[in-house]
Amino acid sequence: MESKDKPEVMNQEGIRRAIKRIAHEILERNRGCEDLVLVGIRTRGVFIAERIAKEISEIERMEIPVGIIDITLYRDDFRIGIPQPQVKRTEIPFSITDKKVVLVDDVLYTGRSIRAAIDGLIDFGRPGMIQLAVLIDRGHRELPIRADYVGKNVPTSRQESVKVMLVEEDGIDKVII
Repeated sequence: MESKDKPEVMNQEGIRRAIKRIAHEILERNRGCEDLVLVGIRTRGVFIAERIAKEISEIERMEIPVGIIDITLYRDDFRIGIPQPQVKRTEIPFSITDKKVVLVDDVLYTGRSIRAAIDGLIDFGRPGMIQLAVLIDRGHRELPIRADYVGKNVPTSRQESVKVMLVEEDGIDKVII
């Protein structure tokens, strides 16, 4: 089935509004942006983190550092299922020690990717706190992980897949099942 035949759960405007709302929620919960940093999980989490940071900087007139984490080597399925993992660079060019780190991803599903990202973050320092922002929460957790900021909850079956498409990677902004 072609992606154009699949149900669209968010369009470009829906994604824009969700990111704007998440940015406001982050500022409200953290009482501003002091000691705030964002770290996006490769690949689409990075683009979402950059968009959130842009929104925050427009609101607060202050640049928010954005880092990139690659979780490939931290995944618990690394040894059992990925034949030749494509490891890309983690880029966190600032200290996360004692910072409020908002980890950003596109889809929250089982929680295993988030656990891997937290393991990776800890290798870079000891954050004051770690929060989680996701564009889509589709349920079906296997670990006790919950997002602090959610663009949209999308109930799915385990057989369905959620695809986030972003202009930076896919040439279009939309979310399909």
